[in-house]
Amino acid sequence: MAMAITNAFLSGESLDAYQRMGAHELSRGLWQFRIWAPHAQAVAIEGSFSNWQPVALAPDPEAAGLWAGTLAARRGALYKVVVTGADGQVREKIDPFAFAFEPKPGTAAVLMDIPTHHWQDKVWLKRRRHHPPYARPLSIYEVHLGSFMRPGGRYLTYREAIMDLLPYVKEQGYTHLEFMPLMEHPLDASWGYQLMGYFAPTSRFGPPEDFLALVDAAHQMGLGVIMDWVPGHFIQNTDALARYDGTAQFEYQEAHRAANERWGTLNFDLGSPPVQSFLLSSANFWLSWAHLDGLRVDAVSNMLYLDYDSGKDTTRNELGGCEDLAGIAFLKRLNTAIFAQHPDVLMIAEESSSYPGVTKPVADGWLGFNYKWNMGWMNDTLRYFAMDPYARQAHIDWLTFSFVYLFDEQFILPFSHDEVVHGKRSLMNKMPGDRYNQFANLRVMVTWLMTHPGKKLLFMGGEFGQYLEWRDWSALEWAALSDRLNRGMQTFTRTLAQLYRTLPALFEQYHVPAGLTVTIGDQADVLSYIRWGKKRGDAAVIVLNLLPEERRGFFVPVPTSSIYEVVLNSESLVFGGTWTRLQRRLKPTGKPLRGQPDSVRVTLPAMGALILVPHRVGGAGMNGK
Repeated sequence: MAMAITNAFLSGESLDAYQRMGAHELSRGLWQFRIWAPHAQAVAIEGSFSNWQPVALAPDPEAAGLWAGTLAARRGALYKVVVTGADGQVREKIDPFAFAFEPKPGTAAVLMDIPTHHWQDKVWLKRRRHHPPYARPLSIYEVHLGSFMRPGGRYLTYREAIMDLLPYVKEQGYTHLEFMPLMEHPLDASWGYQLMGYFAPTSRFGPPEDFLALVDAAHQMGLGVIMDWVPGHFIQNTDALARYDGTAQFEYQEAHRAANERWGTLNFDLGSPPVQSFLLSSANFWLSWAHLDGLRVDAVSNMLYLDYDSGKDTTRNELGGCEDLAGIAFLKRLNTAIFAQHPDVLMIAEESSSYPGVTKPVADGWLGFNYKWNMGWMNDTLRYFAMDPYARQAHIDWLTFSFVYLFDEQFILPFSHDEVVHGKRSLMNKMPGDRYNQFANLRVMVTWLMTHPGKKLLFMGGEFGQYLEWRDWSALEWAALSDRLNRGMQTFTRTLAQLYRTLPALFEQYHVPAGLTVTIGDQADVLSYIRWGKKRGDAAVIVLNLLPEERRGFFVPVPTSSIYEVVLNSESLVFGGTWTRLQRRLKPTGKPLRGQPDSVRVTLPAMGALILVPHRVGGAGMNGK
């Protein structure tokens, strides 16, 4: 069995190389080390157990390119790998398969076997198996754990996140939270996207066992956990994976392909069988060992195109195109292998190009992800809402264009961390006008997010309209919740999240044309559409007034001659608006309109959004009451 894992690692077929590679305890106090360094002249282990003197490993008799040996050491000791490279230079390196590292700025690995946890999430995992995400609500709260809260200026721990983060996400109505990478990384400013430990939770927030407890607690609360994962590139640090054995071992051999100028990193050689095993095993590790519900695969475009990196690489593939055939093949293998092991998890592509078939089956020649971030929708939406309302009247197509390609992929609609940093300003501060109108615009934009077909993602702080753009070194502006407008915004996003989860029309048919009818899409400042559930009569009518002018006696097309209930008015006083007397029930006029059998007469709030449902579906309404 052990030799089979080793051979599978070298041939690119392993999903569990972490069970054999790195350090593992054979018996109490006796550890076996196995390091992949095919071109090294010598490999040794040094650590606190050897007074940091190197202890030589020997070529592994099981397989060429591996070095192995056994050492006596106590659990929890620190260690590094000493590699005499093909170039004759001696370098201290990390163990690529380490399960834990010492706190930064140190980079030594912590000697431990695969951490264990007594899981109590059987109910959650059973529910996940029997209820796939496609026909269920999926609303994601994106979190940078290092800046969600900073008690006393320090990091929140994994254990504290159980008490402070999880109840908040649950109360706000999300179905999942997505962590920006919690794998070990040396530089805070990389936000976790320049990884060092592909099998190690970062020590910033506590030991690996506490990370497992966090995931378990989330599942017991009914929250899914997704994590960002970076298989395309890695840090250049000389003590990590770069030129590990004195040659381009993990990275491409060609310097122009290895160098990632955009992020100052190195690109993995995705055509190398052992590198494929390393990455496949990393993905499987987090889904198996940590019970994660999905991975958001970062920078997929960087793996799809040879010239993605600032256009510096003009290499063409053997077919004459700019596609990275090795990267494409790896992504297909990744999704095929992961879904064979974990058919009920989420594999999400952060992919910014128009590459076709990202979420279509590998068996049909496509990439095979569950979902793709809809970056086009996000960019067009933010560009539209950032304009003065009277200047953007000629640009309603920036919103309606999404209806053209809406069903080409399985989409997640993201307002992510990337849109509220590096001078881009917060979501609230992108909005035009004075503070009141900024919040009014933001409420309409979030309504667009939550009612447009597609799954949902919102970065932390956006739910209450934080003013400052996101800073990774500083906590969210929780003190802002003492302000009526921020507090109302938080109530509004929570109410919308509850509506999204309870109205089948908003989530059941997000991916097929039968789930959407656009009734008013040709006017400069009003947009109205109907979302449909699977059952007859399950419908929600959404009306967006995109000007700061109230419209009385406005006729809205509706799909049935029913009494309609206003289940959401974004200008309700409790949301930070001005409406104290709310429209509750609307009688049909008996007049067909715009292809619909009937219509209702409403007053559209200035820069406001309404959601209407047939009374027998809507219940008591959710206008913040």
